[in-house]
Amino acid sequence: MKQGILYAFAAYFAWGMLPLYWKLFQSMGAWEILAHRIVWSVLFVAIIIQVTKRWRAMWGSVSGGKIAAALAICSLLISANWLIYIWAVNNNQVMQTSLGYYMNPLFTVLLGVIFLKEKMHAGQWVALILAACGVLFITVQYGEFPWIALSLALTFAFYGLAKKVVKMEAMIGLAWETLFVAPIALGYLIMLQANGTETVTTLAWWQMLLLTLAGVATAMPLYWFAQAAKRLPLSIVGFIQYVSPTITLLTAVFLFGEPFTTTHLISFSCIWSALVIFTVSSMRKKPATVPLKPEVAIKKQA
Repeated sequence: MKQGILYAFAAYFAWGMLPLYWKLFQSMGAWEILAHRIVWSVLFVAIIIQVTKRWRAMWGSVSGGKIAAALAICSLLISANWLIYIWAVNNNQVMQTSLGYYMNPLFTVLLGVIFLKEKMHAGQWVALILAACGVLFITVQYGEFPWIALSLALTFAFYGLAKKVVKMEAMIGLAWETLFVAPIALGYLIMLQANGTETVTTLAWWQMLLLTLAGVATAMPLYWFAQAAKRLPLSIVGFIQYVSPTITLLTAVFLFGEPFTTTHLISFSCIWSALVIFTVSSMRKKPATVPLKPEVAIKKQA
């Protein structure tokens, strides 16, 4: 449980900082950034697999069409999530990405209850309802259909569910997910090069260098998330995700100058209150058992 919580916090902290990273490549198109992200992720994961000598385990991990289909679904869901997120950040919609990842735990919790039959305490249900009120309030006050937020929330919630269902070692699963879409990404980059429409050449040398690290920035948080999903109930993983949109929210307000209105204050107050209630309810300790005295233990064993 403790390891799972640490992995989850590491993953969501890294994801919360990603707007600062993707803003460095604002002159590029979202599709081109996504293609580079996929290609560099495949290369980074391949290095990890090679260093750890896991190729045989990787090729033998897909034992049937059902597993291959589940991995393909994971790959498509996370690729769609990346594309929407990159587009939103580079089109000055960072606040809506924050809203999306505040909404995501609600979908994640519901999927865990519906599909995985996870149980929740009364306090956790109260927290879920309170958080839903906060999200509903900001959605209504937003004034238009928040398609970016809803798309991000849905794609990542179903990705989390798929990762929970697929029983596979984390790095191997990540390798397959990136490998499935790598041919498409590489083909797209080759097409841009052939047509002379690539925008990566407009970057400075240091931006190109940082772009090559997209594989590290992508693979490590996903690996940490996979480790957390193996160790924690999906409902707890979902609520720890509030770390990521909070960082994103602060970035949007204090670095990118997006407005933080009274509506935001009311909504996020509800959400953070829900997080406190959920945490207290989840961390309730069971009554400690009183250890038996040695002589009593001997009698019971006899």
